[in-house]
Amino acid sequence: MTKRLLGQTDLSITPLVFGGNVFGWTIDEPASFRILDAFVDHGFDSIDTADVYSLWAEGNQGGESETIIGRWLKSRPGRREQIKLFTKVGADLGIEGHKGLSRKWIIRAVEDSLRRLNTDYIDLYFSHWPDPATPYEETLEAYKTLLAEGKIRAIGASNLDATQLTDALNVAAQHALPAYQVLQPEYNLYDRNSFDGPLRDLCIKKNIGVVTYYSLASGFLTGKYRKESDLQQSKRGAGISKYLNPRGFRIVGALAEVAEAQQATSAEVALAWLIAREGVTAPIASATSVPQVESFARALQLSLTPQQLTLLDTVSQ
Repeated sequence: MTKRLLGQTDLSITPLVFGGNVFGWTIDEPASFRILDAFVDHGFDSIDTADVYSLWAEGNQGGESETIIGRWLKSRPGRREQIKLFTKVGADLGIEGHKGLSRKWIIRAVEDSLRRLNTDYIDLYFSHWPDPATPYEETLEAYKTLLAEGKIRAIGASNLDATQLTDALNVAAQHALPAYQVLQPEYNLYDRNSFDGPLRDLCIKKNIGVVTYYSLASGFLTGKYRKESDLQQSKRGAGISKYLNPRGFRIVGALAEVAEAQQATSAEVALAWLIAREGVTAPIASATSVPQVESFARALQLSLTPQQLTLLDTVSQ
């Protein structure tokens, strides 16, 4: 399977990353193990999670996703060397002091993530959200320490805009600190505004790797959701309702048209569009069944025509 260098990092990854937010939320541990096995068996090698996944689910405290991945790794000797682990710090865990990007919290949080993940190192460690209360210099100093100790191997940021990313890069250059090498933005055929434009241009100019989240717009781009009653099919229903509008329906209509021509599914076409997009290293996508993992593999094989790419670009403007 083809690999892509992740920005300026030493990490080479397959051009699709598994989104681990489903672990301990929409699927239980046995199902998670089956899907992780299938993902690696199909040649994929990168898994994204966060310390906060999945705090929002009833009865959860956060850390469930990392814990399940860690148990999977412990039960599968040799798997750790086959995969790249991404996780994040900074989201509010609902406990006093357990949020943000202060040095004190990062140094503690990384130990918690390492323990849950059953590993000695994290391949890519993300600042999950901007933290206006903490200077970039303090955050990057903490990452410098962790990089020197070998506990993390590269750093990235999620949810920064172009100005914030520029400021962070400038601070790194001015103080001889490690710079963010990867960005994780929300980006898909429907949600394009926050990444397209100055932020995307900056990432291309600075050779910053980009892994996109909500790559299928919480499942809307699969074409399964056409009316309010369809939202009952998913625990993400509340988040999908915002897409049920004329523009959203035009996009899923175009996806269906291209999918029919390609003998593929709408989800496969939506992922193929992202994979082909200049500036995108790999989309992040979640699965709750093995057939969905098999669909990811088919998406990597799709080659959309220039006309099909133009159609999707146009309807999603």
